[in-house]
Amino acid sequence: MVGLMARIRDQHGITLPQLNIGGGHAIAYRPGEEHLNISALAQRVRAELEDGCARAHLPLPRLTLEPGRAIAGPAGVAVYRVLAVKRTGTRTFVAVDGGMSDNPRPALYGVRYSPRLIGRPTTAPPRLATVVGRHCEAGDILADDVALPGDIHPGDLLALPAAGAYHLSMASGYNLIGRPPVIAVSNGTARTLVRRESQDDMNRRDVGL
Repeated sequence: MVGLMARIRDQHGITLPQLNIGGGHAIAYRPGEEHLNISALAQRVRAELEDGCARAHLPLPRLTLEPGRAIAGPAGVAVYRVLAVKRTGTRTFVAVDGGMSDNPRPALYGVRYSPRLIGRPTTAPPRLATVVGRHCEAGDILADDVALPGDIHPGDLLALPAAGAYHLSMASGYNLIGRPPVIAVSNGTARTLVRRESQDDMNRRDVGL
């Protein structure tokens, strides 16, 4: 990027005052995964920028970046209700009331989340389970081989952390399933930001014969 700034200066006589290095910074979707280290990133970028600008005889530009996912991702939690539990030998499949219509990322990119049981205490030992969506697609898998309480049952609630970015923004009306609501929680107070998409919402676009 510094080289491009130098060519623009040499060819057009313009010294750009700002350099935007974009975004795409990773977040941790599951325990043990690496997350964005702001201090390490800043030190590395600053060192590279100072060196590059010195060699190109450019003044240091104002540096900006776009850490959208790193901010929004950890701020959101998706909540699903368990519809069915199927146990076959050593494998457990947990079907929930959402899936690739509200979060297509696992099906598209193979992203895996780390769901956890919420809403009730349990002392049941954990058991490896695969959390699947409600859609009739083999790829509708939200989490594979994750530890969930062995007594999980229909009606339970599962929370998927790190669902604040590229989740609802990529949602669709796949299989004519309406998109879920968005609820903001602050200091123990909840309020609706986006209401649930109803069947009437989906039918409203139909013109008819």
